[in-house]
Order: sequence, then C-alpha cells, then structure tokens
Amino acid sequence: MQSFLRYLPILDWGRQYDRAALSNDLIAAVIVTIMLIPQSLAYALLAGLPPEAGIYASIAPIILYAMFGTSRALAVGPVAVVSLLTASAVGQVAQQGTAGYAVAALTLAFLSGGFLVLLGVFRLGFLANFLSHPVIAGFITASGILIATSQLKHILGVTAHGHTLPEMLGSILAHLDQTNWITVIIGVLATGFLFWVRKNLKPTLLRVGVPPLLAAVLTKAGPVAAVVATTVAVWAMGLAGRGVKIVGEVPQSLPPLTMPGFSPDLVSALLVPAILISIIGFVESISVAQTLAAKKRHRIDPDQELIGLGAANLGAAFTGGYPVTGGFARSVVNFDAGAETPAAGAYTAIGLAFAAVFLTPLVHFLPKATLAATIIVAVLSLVDVSILKKTWGYSRADFIAVAATIVLTLLLGVEVGVASGVATSILLHLYKTSRPHVAEVGLVPGTQHFRNILRHKVETDPALVTLRVDESLYFVNARFLEDLTQSRVTEGCEIRNVVLMFSAVNEVDYSALESLEAINHRLRDMGVGLHLSEVKGPVMDRLKTSHFLDQLNGQVFLSQYDAWKTLAA
Repeated sequence: MQSFLRYLPILDWGRQYDRAALSNDLIAAVIVTIMLIPQSLAYALLAGLPPEAGIYASIAPIILYAMFGTSRALAVGPVAVVSLLTASAVGQVAQQGTAGYAVAALTLAFLSGGFLVLLGVFRLGFLANFLSHPVIAGFITASGILIATSQLKHILGVTAHGHTLPEMLGSILAHLDQTNWITVIIGVLATGFLFWVRKNLKPTLLRVGVPPLLAAVLTKAGPVAAVVATTVAVWAMGLAGRGVKIVGEVPQSLPPLTMPGFSPDLVSALLVPAILISIIGFVESISVAQTLAAKKRHRIDPDQELIGLGAANLGAAFTGGYPVTGGFARSVVNFDAGAETPAAGAYTAIGLAFAAVFLTPLVHFLPKATLAATIIVAVLSLVDVSILKKTWGYSRADFIAVAATIVLTLLLGVEVGVASGVATSILLHLYKTSRPHVAEVGLVPGTQHFRNILRHKVETDPALVTLRVDESLYFVNARFLEDLTQSRVTEGCEIRNVVLMFSAVNEVDYSALESLEAINHRLRDMGVGLHLSEVKGPVMDRLKTSHFLDQLNGQVFLSQYDAWKTLAA
C-alpha cells in the first residue's frame, strides 16, 4: 500500500481534502486560468504551433500532474524556454505549419514524458545535477534574449526566421522594408501597457483602497485586458485587411485524441532534444516546487516529481499538446492566490477546457503582435545579465561556464548552448578536482586542533609532515597527491614520518589506491613512515578489502592529535 501511495500522491492529500481547501483552490484556479489563457496561446505561437495547442497542453497535463505530482502549488503547462526548445528541435525535422510539424511536437512530448517516467521509476533524478545553477542561469538568460528577439518579427509585422541571434537579427533587418506600422503601434502599445501592469498596477490599486486579493487578480488579468482591447480594435477598424496578422480561426473543442509518430528516423532525430528538454524542464520545475514547498513546510519527492512531469508530458502527447513543465510565474501566482492542493490545477484545467469550448471564437481577431508582447514581457524578467558579474567576482570557473553557455546559446542555438554548458561544467569540475586542495597542517597551541601552517601560527616538527587532503581521491587526482608527496619529501631532508589526514576524504577509488601504494613504497625505500589519520568508516572498510593496510609501513590513527603525540619529537 505504501508503494502505491508513493506513485499516487493524490490518495494521500485527497483523504484530507475539506471545504476550506476547496474554496482556496477554486479562487487560485480562477486567477491562474485568467493568466493562462493568453499565455498558453502565446507560448504555442513561440513553439511554432497553432494557438489552440497551448490550451490543449494546459488541460490533460495539469490533471495528470495533480494525480502523480507531489507539489501542492506547481502549475504545469507550456513555458517559454521549453517552447523555444520545441521550436528549435521540431523545426529541424518538419516545416512549420505542416501536419508533420504537429506530429513531431507530439512525439517530442511523448519521448520527454517517457524519459522522465523512466528516471523517476529508477530514481535517477540526480542526473539533473549535471546542470549546475550557473549554467541554468546562463542558459535561461540567453534563451530569454533569443525568445524576445524571435518575437520582434510579430511586433514589426514582418516575415523572419532563424534559431540563433545572428540569424534572427539578420533576417529581421533584411525584411525591415515590409514593416507594418499599424502592427508596430499595436505591439509597442501592448508591450508598454503590459510592462506598466507588471510593475505599477498592483501598487496603484492598493493605494486607492482595492483589497489585496482583487488587486492581484486585476494585475494578473492585465494580459487579458490587452488581448480584449487589441482584439476589439482590430475587429472594429478592420485592421486585418490592412496587413495586421491575426490568430484567425481556433477550433472550438476539447483537446482531441492524438497519436505521436513512432518512425525510427523521427524518434532518433528527436531523442537527444527530448532528453535536454526533460532535464531542463525538470530542473526548472523542481527548483520552483521546492522553493514554494519550503514556505509551507511541505515535502517534495524529486523522483515522484519526475513521474508526475512525465505523466503530464505523456498526456500532452495524446491530447494535441507539446512538451510541458512547471512554470515559475504561474506557480508563484498559484501559491500566492492560496492554492492548498494540486486540485487547484485540476480546477484550472476545467476552466481552460471551458475556454477551449466556448471562448475560442472570441480570439479570431487577436493580433499576433499582442501575443508577442505577452511573451516579451514574460521572458525579459528571466534575463539576468548580472550573473556574469556575480560569478566573475566569486568563481572564475563558474564565470567561464556561464559565459560559454550564454555565448554559444546565442550564436549556435539552444541545444548546442545547453550541451556545451553541461560539458563545460563537467570539465571544470574535473579540472578543479584534479588539483585538490592539500594543506600542510600543524597543531594550534593549547588545543588538539590542526590548521594550515600558511594561515595560522601553529606548532610543527621538522621530522613530521601532516598533509590534510581536502578532496575524495579518484583517478583524476590520484597522481597529483603522489607527485605532491614526492616533492615534499626529498632526499637528505629531516622528515621521518608523513601523515595523510583523511578527515575530508569520502572515497578512494582503485586508481587512488594504487597511488597510495606507490607513495607507501617510495617512502619506505627512503626510510620514511607513511601514516593515515581520521579515516572515515566507509573509506576504511574499502581499504580493508585490499592489501594496502597490511603493507602500510606506518599506522592508522583515530585522530590527528593521536598521530602528533605518537610521532612528534
């Protein structure tokens, strides 16, 4: 029964569901639904899909996540970065606007969902740790710039293409002579209005005495107001006939049952992008979920989150959607609006289903420039160029990872950018651990503590050297310790004993074991004893399975102070 509850968290929180939770969830659902209607249409446009795909991707996935997910505030659906990744991946295998493009998007969602479920079932969520926070920040910043740039064509009313910054800017500049100035006016006014709403509307409403909850609802309804105003303007003045591009006819129906494509060529072409989308989406989602859960002391199970997000993507694949994940903005809105349980997401799905059936005819004259403005305002909040300054001041290695991710994402595309970010992070980690910090330590007078002789006034013995190894030992850094010990103990010196202080060593792999054996042999030939101190239990257990301890020409001390008392002159 316990394992069954693990895979279906709804059976846990559902038993405690009461009228108060129902009321709070319904209020949160209304607010999030108002926010999601224009946002879903806009993100589908960003992904290169028909606008209804955004709404479809926000119905079944939300319900499935409510059943399988563990976060009580996470709102699942299309997000900007995943929409951009979808456009980049699908655009390489099919032409936008064709049936093949839609099938490829469904396939991408299916592969992503399947990959996430597998990770969750086999508890492999730790793989997402290969994306460091600086790399994620750099990637999101670069993606925000790319997304905003990609929407300029809709603001200008021109035809443009490209997946990298040079391609987009070059294409936009080449088509500037096609600029539709009516579209520009609509786009600029909508963008300016949305920026004002985001920063100033809520404080203004609060100052005039509007209740906080109503002020929050009206602020989140800002994009809806822009949609209504520009749609009415286009319809009333016949601007579609004057070159203003509109959304057009949107099917008036619930999400259809769809089938992904399973041809080997299509699957192989989309497999790597699906893995990247899965990992990036999971990292973004779990960080939001854990942040919000901590505020109410709820527990998030990362492996079950993988299953919940995987189920959501599988649902999108069979109901006309495309890859989804937990969105930051909508989740924060959901949390702030008082959502108590994942049921708030299910109620949001019902609201969006109502909109899909009854409200879609109302967006026929909605200008694409307004949707572009919605996207630009949303993604520019993700751009954080200050991450470069922060990492430069704190860690040059992290700065290199961030800068490489940003530059390569902008110049070569999102997939190359994130892959290079992961590779850079791993290479920098290997480089840093290949040269571990090893401090020569001495006794702090009047204590039993040992500190770096270069940083503190400590007692030392010319015949005794203690090296504190501040890193686990494995194949990358094993030779470094070997060379360092050799250089410290030279022919003709006074040193008679060397102690390796292992208080910070959590693991010794076989390559490192061979290096320890080599150090032991060399020191024995020089008449110098090799000793270990403060070896952790798991490391000692591993060493006992080898012959190293039998051949050690010194002792293993429980504490460094014991070694000092025994070996110091």
